[in-house]
Amino acid sequence: MTTTHLLYLHGFRSSPLSAKARLMAAHVARHHPAATFWCPQLPPSPQAAMALVAQGIADWPRAAMAVVGSSLGGFYASWVAQQARCPSVMLNPAVDPARDLARYIGEQTTWQNPEERFFFLPEYIAELQALDMRGRPPAAPELAIIAQGDEVLDWREMAARYPEARQIVQEDGDHALGNFADYLPQVAAFLDLA
Repeated sequence: MTTTHLLYLHGFRSSPLSAKARLMAAHVARHHPAATFWCPQLPPSPQAAMALVAQGIADWPRAAMAVVGSSLGGFYASWVAQQARCPSVMLNPAVDPARDLARYIGEQTTWQNPEERFFFLPEYIAELQALDMRGRPPAAPELAIIAQGDEVLDWREMAARYPEARQIVQEDGDHALGNFADYLPQVAAFLDLA
């Protein structure tokens, strides 16, 4: 099925201004102008973030939508894919953010604008746990792009989390997937972007 509507979900402390989000948006605009692309600024609350996404895609055709997510956005993408039963692409996805983000409780800044501050509250850990889709079979095709050189997340944990996904495992790379542009044609082909 051709993807006509594409959702991109950024990671923790990130934004639609991240390099990967901008690359994906530019690729879609240039090569797939008929496709609808949406990359919302996600609030720090996981529950609020998924409520925003659910509202934003409420009118999207489920049979023709897909989701791409990076890091924490990859974790969210797995949840969206289960709810919408749509294909998903995870870029160095967070596997257990409830565990990994517990040390970030408190005031944080965004990567793209260090002047922008937000609070990551203790109750967000339980919200992350409620969104955990581990142990469920994929609702639709999945692609995981994983860098063995990821300095933030364990690539082996990522690969083990998505055993049924098509996996592209880089021998090196980093968490930011600095060479993401090289993978854009594969992502677009996997999703059969309109």
